Amino acid sequence: MARKSYTKSWMEIEGQAVPFRLYREWRRNVSYSITNSAVVLRVPVLLQKAKLGSVIESAHQQTLRYFEAHPEIRKRFIRKIYQDTDQLQLGDRLYQLEIGLEDRKTDGFKIRGSYIQLSLNKSLPEESRQDRIRKLLSRAVAKDQLPRVRERVLQLNELFFRKPIHDVRLKYNHSNWGSCSTNGRINLSTRLLFAPEEVIDYVIIHELAHLIEMNHSPAFWKLVADAMPEYPQYISWLKKEGVVCDF
Repeated sequence: MARKSYTKSWMEIEGQAVPFRLYREWRRNVSYSITNSAVVLRVPVLLQKAKLGSVIESAHQQTLRYFEAHPEIRKRFIRKIYQDTDQLQLGDRLYQLEIGLEDRKTDGFKIRGSYIQLSLNKSLPEESRQDRIRKLLSRAVAKDQLPRVRERVLQLNELFFRKPIHDVRLKYNHSNWGSCSTNGRINLSTRLLFAPEEVIDYVIIHELAHLIEMNHSPAFWKLVADAMPEYPQYISWLKKEGVVCDF
């Protein structure tokens, strides 16, 4: 007897990769929806493979119409599909991508000047390849950009707070732009590197203020305002444009 299954993939729309989730369940009808993170299609577990293709194509067309009617939602989902020789722009840093498929067990990356070389297991399924590329790019960019980001964190700390910093880390995080631990570790998301420099400075100042106030009290926001009086406009930028800051 067939069992319920779940497939994580992506749907190509306008040359971009939109996260797509396919569930095969014990149900009679097809269900289509768009969540905060993916296009979701639920189909009967016994649906014939010959019919599944047309059901997925119908979902594709529904998604196109929905994005056309809701451009603000479209911005949240459209993600770049990376190919060999593509470019990646982060601020004033332009990376050239070299993506190779090899007979290897693990994936990896190398940074040579402005080139990011990705080596992927050639047996990796196509539906998983783009997610893997994004993870490798985030790790590569974090390694390359961390010295610059750490220097800026130290500069802003010296200018406005002068508190001990245990460490500065740069890694992918989708749930927030940054965080500050009780032991003085500043964590920043690699997604932030797609934002303008003044927005990056705001997030750094926000986290540095937590070295003094581990909350979002009026006292905390006064610290932020004293360091950056115009900070509300950068919060607005993140709320409006932050959805496109991603790999």
